[in-house]
Amino acid sequence: MKIAIASDHAGFSYKTKIIDWLIEKGHQVEDFGTDTTEPCNYPDYIRPAALSVSQGKSERAIVLGGSGNGEAIVANRIHGVRCILAWDKNSAELGRRHNDSNVLSIGERMVSLSTAIEIVDIWLNSPFDGGRHETRVQQIDNPPDDPVS
Repeated sequence: MKIAIASDHAGFSYKTKIIDWLIEKGHQVEDFGTDTTEPCNYPDYIRPAALSVSQGKSERAIVLGGSGNGEAIVANRIHGVRCILAWDKNSAELGRRHNDSNVLSIGERMVSLSTAIEIVDIWLNSPFDGGRHETRVQQIDNPPDDPVS
């Protein structure tokens, strides 16, 4: 699978370790940065990774930060991206099974490295259940016009 990955400075350490794990598992990885622990602005790196999924250049993306919250917000601003913030194996699995998530956000300050790797593994290997969830995913991807306020 072709996977985009990006982080800010607070997610950099896990990003490098997750890249190694992904490559070991046979995935193709495109790293959108950052390449340092020097403070930076996460949208500069997260947006291009999310766009890679939206544009069909990557099948999925993983974005990392301190909490993962800002990274998920940035990714979800991109049309066609369904980014979940996962903090355990169950949230990762449900994000795939029920939401057909194509981007995963993890907070390096929120989970251990071993838990982060488990989250990635489950998220990559969990199928989308479809069925009743398909309608909801369609509503996410194709919302009705917002009413004029």
